[in-house]
Amino acid sequence: MHLAAPEWLLLFPVLALAAWRWRALRAPLRVVCLVLLICFAARPQVQRHGRGLDVWVLADRSASAAESVGTHLAEWERILERSKGPDDRLFWVDYATEACLREVGESIGSAEATNTALAAKYALSQMPGDRASRLLALSDGFSTEPLEELAERLQRQGVALDYRLASEGLLRDFRVEELSAPARVRPNEPLLVELRVRGPGSEAVPFTLLRDDQPLAQGKVDVRGGRGVVRFTDRVAAPGGHRYSVRIAPERDAHPGNNTAERWVEVAGGPRVLLVTSYTDDPLAAALRAQGVDVETALEWNRLDAGRLQGVRAVILNNVPSFRLPKAFLGALDFFVRAQGSGLLMAGGKASFACGGYFGSPLADLLPVSMELRQEQRKFATALVIEIDRSGSMGMQTRDGTPKIQLASAGAARAVELLGPGDQVSVVAVDTEPHEIVPLCLVGGDGPALGNTVRRITSAGGGICVYTALKDARARLKQSPSGQRHVIVFADANDALQEVGAYKEILAEMRKEQMTVSVIGMGTDHDSGAEFLKDVAVRGDGRIFFAEDPGELPGLFEQETVAVARSAFVEEPPLLKPLAGWAELAARPLPWPKSVDGFNLSYLRPGATAAAVTADDDAAPLVAFWQRGAGRAAAVTFPLGGDFSGQVRAWAGYGDFVQTLARWAMGDATAPGVAVRAEVEGGTLSADLLFDAAWEKQLALRAPRVVLAGNGGKPGGERALVWERMEPGRYRVSAALEPGELVRGAVQIGATVLPFGPLQAGSGAEWAFDPAQPAALSAVSRASGGVERLELTGVWNAPRPPQYGDVRHWILPVVLLLFLAETLRTRLGIPLRWGAWFLRKSGAEPVPRATSVFVAPAPSRARRSAPRADAPPSAPSAPPQQPRAPEDPAAARRARFRRAKRGE
Repeated sequence: MHLAAPEWLLLFPVLALAAWRWRALRAPLRVVCLVLLICFAARPQVQRHGRGLDVWVLADRSASAAESVGTHLAEWERILERSKGPDDRLFWVDYATEACLREVGESIGSAEATNTALAAKYALSQMPGDRASRLLALSDGFSTEPLEELAERLQRQGVALDYRLASEGLLRDFRVEELSAPARVRPNEPLLVELRVRGPGSEAVPFTLLRDDQPLAQGKVDVRGGRGVVRFTDRVAAPGGHRYSVRIAPERDAHPGNNTAERWVEVAGGPRVLLVTSYTDDPLAAALRAQGVDVETALEWNRLDAGRLQGVRAVILNNVPSFRLPKAFLGALDFFVRAQGSGLLMAGGKASFACGGYFGSPLADLLPVSMELRQEQRKFATALVIEIDRSGSMGMQTRDGTPKIQLASAGAARAVELLGPGDQVSVVAVDTEPHEIVPLCLVGGDGPALGNTVRRITSAGGGICVYTALKDARARLKQSPSGQRHVIVFADANDALQEVGAYKEILAEMRKEQMTVSVIGMGTDHDSGAEFLKDVAVRGDGRIFFAEDPGELPGLFEQETVAVARSAFVEEPPLLKPLAGWAELAARPLPWPKSVDGFNLSYLRPGATAAAVTADDDAAPLVAFWQRGAGRAAAVTFPLGGDFSGQVRAWAGYGDFVQTLARWAMGDATAPGVAVRAEVEGGTLSADLLFDAAWEKQLALRAPRVVLAGNGGKPGGERALVWERMEPGRYRVSAALEPGELVRGAVQIGATVLPFGPLQAGSGAEWAFDPAQPAALSAVSRASGGVERLELTGVWNAPRPPQYGDVRHWILPVVLLLFLAETLRTRLGIPLRWGAWFLRKSGAEPVPRATSVFVAPAPSRARRSAPRADAPPSAPSAPPQQPRAPEDPAAARRARFRRAKRGE
């Protein structure tokens, strides 16, 4: 027996004193009830032992442990699974910033922190109380949170913490301590960039400094006494945000993950338009500059990032396909428009709207026109063959536990369901040879049924043979008479080189036969087979997509299917019909052209306004616009440059038209007297709102709103913050950032929007590798009764710690029954001498107690019948008793109650 709270036993002397003072407490049932209540408060527990052992494994999945722990984790899992007994159980808890059971599949948060104590407490809270349990930490030993309080919790719960370190500590670890630069400079103003490096001993460490991913400086930093510093200057003329990054390359290094750092510098500039265009000499840029609009032209699309949006008031996409734009830039445009109050304008062309793959993209919901398939507008039937990689690598699971092949098959199924009844489709699963899932057939009304068939594709091992897939697709498309024949090849970018074959020759033959090929690669454009897949897409006159996140696969299949399956660009010149919506953009009417050379077929969204449509029965929008959050978005579905733009460029009102749209998208100029200043110190963002007396009344009536978006402003990461008044004319807001997090924000005061960012937090403690942390983990383990497990199988032979089970749930029912019994006894007036009371109530006389009094034998009958002569005369007999008057029932009940209260 074990008492978890023995201090409650001190109430027993108090109970004895109370019973001596108050006679009513001496009733046996009352005494027993009070004793049991004191025992209940003392939390009695009995020792019990389970047959098996539960081992809860804490697997460190942080960024700093990705290499040291990740390379051994699969082997450790196999060892623990094989060595456990039949009654033993194994639970896996993955953790970084957050912790979760692996079978639950929840997020572990950012990988830029190692919260070992949080993971241990999470596991302790999940342990059942009726089994012996033990913790086993698989980590590099470097926690980013203190572990001292964990020892007390482990001891209190009786759970030992074992550990296995995946590294041998700090063996020649060099790291970038800081890369510093001013947060804001003027164009062409000199700025100082400083690099600080820490490392053991003395060594010259090579480094490379880049600005916007372009090499800026190279050299060596001399590390002396554990520290090294190098400084250099730079000038930047182009306004906007510019990212400085550095990487060191020591010869031997224990942790390469802390060898990089980044810093953003804002080059101040006036409001401008960012023109992302396909044309070297874009007539749109010349027309805008002639109207006094500051235009920045972007021709190198792969260098676009969130920093290019700093100081930009509107973005124009002129016939640029979505798959050629960086995903981070496309994702940042949503926050750029909705929260930062800026504008977006998309112009038409054969690489724009649905033809450019914008259906299902992050911009689809921003545009005032929709790009869905509508069968009444189809001109040519499509034959689509989808070749899906089902090799062994596709059986791997994503972080949420979903196999990659399941997401790929879901995307292919969605592509089948998007096709029209007159289209043909075939789906093939490929490893070393093709396996037909859906033969080439008309979709008809069987799209959902065919999609369900495709969703059942599973991984079967082997590798992906791209040449085999191309040869199979060509043979299938030869059977189709459709005017548009296309192939989508889905392959692992790290496993695509298994069979190259004569792919160039077969792609050349397919192009002669009017067949096109697009590729969706699982991975990044830096993987081993990425260049090969790019070449396949280029030679096949198709598009190339890379999906590092498997969750993007269904959307990519949708975009490619819509881009191929519909004749979205109409080359026949339509007549143009102006509408009254233009009056919302300009104060004077515009002399519209009679027609345009071609346009992208789309549909006006509910809530959007059309300024011009086609003059036919379809009334397809040619110019449309609407408000999106705090910003604006417009669509011009006919080309403004390049092919099919002759009539428009010859139009006398071309310059007035484009500058009106551009100025509307840029919005109104910021009112004077208010500004925002933001900076990041370590892992904390601080933003100050500065305003003069003219803004006091407006801010008093309506508080400013600040919105912050992490990851560069991608959708889904937004959060609102609360202001603090520092002094008259100054508000401040602060927010804690994740290590390395890139954030952008906006301050909204009614219709006025003040954007800021991007700003980036420091790398934090994740890569600091404090040598005291492994020692702290070892101390906590020893305090809990754990050890370092160099041999993991020994954890199953560890002594079971004593397990105690609470028995208080048995005490309360007994107390309740005794309390009811005592209440019933008192109510019925039952005295404490229950036996005598029962016999009296039943009509029987109680048997008198035996005594030691001598009783003489009774005389004989004769002697009793004849009295003695000398006997004195007997006393007269007592008169017979009179019957008692009937007793008052109420008085009798009161008497019984008084006797019961006295305990008689």
